Amino acid sequence: MVTKSKKYESMRSEDNINPDNEMAIEVKDLKKYFKGKKGFDDVKALNGISFSVKSGEIFGLLGPNGAGKTTTINIIIGLIKPTDGIASIYGYDIKEDISEVKELIGVCPQEHAVFKFLTGRENIELFGNLYSMPKDEMKKRADNLIDKFDFANASKRKTKGYSGGMLSQLNLIISIINNPKLIFLDEPTVGMDPRARRRTWEFIGNLKNERKTVLLTTHYIEEAEALCDRVAIIDYGELLDIGTPKDLMKKYESDSLEGVFLKITGRRIMEGM
Repeated sequence: MVTKSKKYESMRSEDNINPDNEMAIEVKDLKKYFKGKKGFDDVKALNGISFSVKSGEIFGLLGPNGAGKTTTINIIIGLIKPTDGIASIYGYDIKEDISEVKELIGVCPQEHAVFKFLTGRENIELFGNLYSMPKDEMKKRADNLIDKFDFANASKRKTKGYSGGMLSQLNLIISIINNPKLIFLDEPTVGMDPRARRRTWEFIGNLKNERKTVLLTTHYIEEAEALCDRVAIIDYGELLDIGTPKDLMKKYESDSLEGVFLKITGRRIMEGM
């Protein structure tokens, strides 16, 4: 059984959520079917899911491998097109207004999007330049993020020698170098040691104080329970339930979010790996 720390539970305070009833993300009847191989049916990666994310909220997407989490994110950020359904970010349609959408978001993908022949800092500054950030502003923000993640020594080294956890930390720094309004974190703490993971939890929780909105996917149930204001549980491309961790635990008579997940899906979150 996972026991929540009071320190991290405080991160779910609603004081900073949605002060003007603004919706950061709205998804309605989203579907994505992939063409099946010859002789096989199409794969229904998403089968009509709908949800909304409030401005200033940390919102979790939970599901086993293949449930549709990454497909959902990739559609919302404009990397792939939906088969059907609609989605918007701060009122901008992802099909018609993708340029405006990209100005508002930062994305931390599962795969480490770094250049191995560059140092950590050079990677950070490269992506800052891609966002056309003013040099002084980029340096100041890079210094601040490197300090918060205790990444000063690592930032001076070429990333080809980084551990998986260090690459995950760098991936996260890069995703927020442009100071985005909405941040997509797809398994951001994979490979991190417990100390780095806790530091990252604290950082993500503190994004609420900056009025940021976060959509988080994770295989660590305790991570979602500690950080998320609300979670959506999906499996086989369908949304099974949505609510606050506390409300879901009460509804399913469980003392942990992991227990809720097992009752709803009937399988463990890492199944399929």
